[in-house]
Amino acid sequence: MLYRTSTTEDCQAVYDLICDMEAKALPYDTFETIYRKQLSDDHYECIVCEQNTGVIAMVNLRYEDQLHHAGRIAEIMEFVVKAGYRDKGYGKDLFSYACQRAEARGCIQIEVACNQLRKDTHRFYLREGMKNYHFKFSKGLAGLDFSENVLGR
Repeated sequence: MLYRTSTTEDCQAVYDLICDMEAKALPYDTFETIYRKQLSDDHYECIVCEQNTGVIAMVNLRYEDQLHHAGRIAEIMEFVVKAGYRDKGYGKDLFSYACQRAEARGCIQIEVACNQLRKDTHRFYLREGMKNYHFKFSKGLAGLDFSENVLGR
């Protein structure tokens, strides 16, 4: 198993994983622009898990100094394991690796916001020692209506 920082060559694999996680096709051109921008930004680190068959999992981290913590925090922005590789320990190992990377970059905590509908994912994070202390609120802008919480929107 190889864990490494993603590169531009991983864009399609990361795109496929995130579209699977979101249960919808995202606009690839926009996705690629954001992906490439994040690769060159020290506040982001996209880590992939690779096997002989290619990329099977990814976690995208954002690092930022937060006033209310008076310290550096790592936030999991996206985290997904490819279907067929789930429930085999790859997510657990990748999560552990992401925590090590965050600690090495001076972070005092790792956080994640997760859709309320992802019950299996909640159980995963709780098993990995995370606590559910916060609520996250969202509001659609530019005329977008997010009044219903659904996956694959």
